[in-house]
Amino acid sequence: MSLPTAHRALLCYPSRMTIPDPIPLRRSLLRWFDRARRPMPWREDPEPYKVWVSEIMLQQTQVATVTPYFERFMARFPTVFVLAAADLQAVLEIWQGLGYYSRARNLHKAAVWVVKERDGVLPRLSSEWQALPAIGPYAAGAIASISFGEVVPAVDGNVVRVFARLLGIRKDSTLPAVRRALTAEVTRCIAPRRAGDFNQAVMELGALVCKPRNPVCEGCPLQRWCEAHAKGLTATLPVRPTRKPVPHMDVAACVIRRGPRILIARRRPDQMLGGLWEFPGGKQEPGETLEQTAVREIDEEIGIHIRVRRQLGAIRHAFSHFKMTLHVFECTPVKGRARAVTVDAVKWVSIPELRTYPFPAADQKIITWLETDR
Repeated sequence: MSLPTAHRALLCYPSRMTIPDPIPLRRSLLRWFDRARRPMPWREDPEPYKVWVSEIMLQQTQVATVTPYFERFMARFPTVFVLAAADLQAVLEIWQGLGYYSRARNLHKAAVWVVKERDGVLPRLSSEWQALPAIGPYAAGAIASISFGEVVPAVDGNVVRVFARLLGIRKDSTLPAVRRALTAEVTRCIAPRRAGDFNQAVMELGALVCKPRNPVCEGCPLQRWCEAHAKGLTATLPVRPTRKPVPHMDVAACVIRRGPRILIARRRPDQMLGGLWEFPGGKQEPGETLEQTAVREIDEEIGIHIRVRRQLGAIRHAFSHFKMTLHVFECTPVKGRARAVTVDAVKWVSIPELRTYPFPAADQKIITWLETDR
């Protein structure tokens, strides 16, 4: 009997390539999951809208962080109809502090699409979920299997790690051929009558037991099938490419005062952190002082000339692909009328009003400074 194409891709790798009999493995995994599964609000009621929202929130974010945001989100937007009818600013406000704001924008965009194109009826099949904005194979598989029992894989980083160790894969796990092979093996192992539980069980195992560092092999229900454990490779698998150094940038942010009011600007939808409000400013260019950066950026973005009065402080913040030091300056407008030149909108607001607008995490620290410095 010939092997599936995805499995043949692993023949060049010194690994086991496949689980000989997946039935005992899946039984052991599901027994463990029934005992060890963590309580989560979307698990107690796996209604597709709730599972969808939770899966989007859980991308690159831990369960403990997501849970309170999920509960507030569901209280504010309990159905896809309510979410679709909401203003994006209201969605971003609820999302404030969770990060990766493109997830919120895409979730809102997809809700609008579902109401408009499907009369609010959520898809059932994984292939249908992938027609929605920003829904990839993982999220589609998770929702379709958990909410509807479709026998499809949901392969995220946890699942890749578990199966790369099980099979002893010694090649870069980010390579397309390796990813396809791992996905094919996950698909082969899925419990047909408990597809959603199986997918969640593998993810739970990766989060609680088969962790990136210091995996708890003694408590693993899959230990006897694991090539990495048998050959002492758990510390080195899965193989991933060497990370490049994270770049750093210095950014000037301006607290521009006009009497009791402060000027804020909204980022364009096509920008990083699009739709959020900020204290305007921008990246320092070569040869500039930070004060010169502040003056230039405000002229380009807002169309006014400012005078820098003093530096309020500096905030260090890390994003997924770069690090930033935000240098905050208190400024006074000298000439011109504030207008949206390269930003989406501008407003003069009082300090108490600042909390009614969605801001990125770094800018929220500036608000705290202003509230305590009045």
